[in-house]
Amino acid sequence: MKSDYFTFKGNENVEIYVYRWSPEGEIKGAVQIAHGMAETAKRYERFAEFLTNSGYIVYANDHRGHGNTAKSLDKVGILGDKDGFDLLVQDMHQLLNIIKKENADKPVFLLGHSMGSFLSQKAIMDFGTEYKGIILSGSNGKQGLMLKFAKLIANREAKKYGREYRSKKLNDLSFGSYNNAFKPNRTEFDWLSSDTDEVDKYVKDPYCGSIFTAGFYQDFLTGLMQIEDKARLGTVPNGLPILLMSGDKDPVGRAGKGVKILYNTYKSLGVKDLTIKLYKDGRHEMLNEKNRDQVMNDVLAWINNHN
Repeated sequence: MKSDYFTFKGNENVEIYVYRWSPEGEIKGAVQIAHGMAETAKRYERFAEFLTNSGYIVYANDHRGHGNTAKSLDKVGILGDKDGFDLLVQDMHQLLNIIKKENADKPVFLLGHSMGSFLSQKAIMDFGTEYKGIILSGSNGKQGLMLKFAKLIANREAKKYGREYRSKKLNDLSFGSYNNAFKPNRTEFDWLSSDTDEVDKYVKDPYCGSIFTAGFYQDFLTGLMQIEDKARLGTVPNGLPILLMSGDKDPVGRAGKGVKILYNTYKSLGVKDLTIKLYKDGRHEMLNEKNRDQVMNDVLAWINNHN
């Protein structure tokens, strides 16, 4: 595997940092990865190496407010002055255009994890036909009134303290209950994986697990409300293959219930090629779970089947 990086200028003149992992031999397709909240694209290097061994070139950008795009810890969790969710999706589209330019006529697949899966749900609506297939990892379906309640709190926090205020209240509201199913808890992040080594790597990384800003939550919740909008859902291309994968103990997907809701939403929209995989006892990060080899092989098999 060859590994390098490049940057491109996103909206608001933000320099977006991109990891590129390339196979040594012939390239048969490309995989774009959209990582989750409070983590970095570097964490997908093991998965990228697995994919490059099968001939896929892999691209993963650090989202604005994350990792090397944020550039410093004090900028982590800050997306922009407004419309941060849309800016993240626009960055993904810019990267897709670069991938297509560098790999003419090759199919491009998108894998979005957690926050990246919600960005990917919006990407499906905005430019889904430009992908050969979509993999949504650690995602969730319609949340309805809960989002409106959380948005009210985010607006109050931002108005009272400013958009760059790091809100423990919003952090607790978002993640406070996630560890409950895994007591007694060894760390605050046991819900990520049953593999303690993987959890420890996350805990030790200063660019992972930060408390994010009120402005981030304002923008993110706005985005979550957008992807539930009936009119927007009507733009989902029904010919686009979609794979939903999650652990059946993942609190983000409500232990599989939310993932099934999302599956049924896409089914009701007429999506013809739709697959759901719920892994027994799996937590939030299936690519970092104890059975990750099985998970990676399943994802590769799905990609190969649609290439």
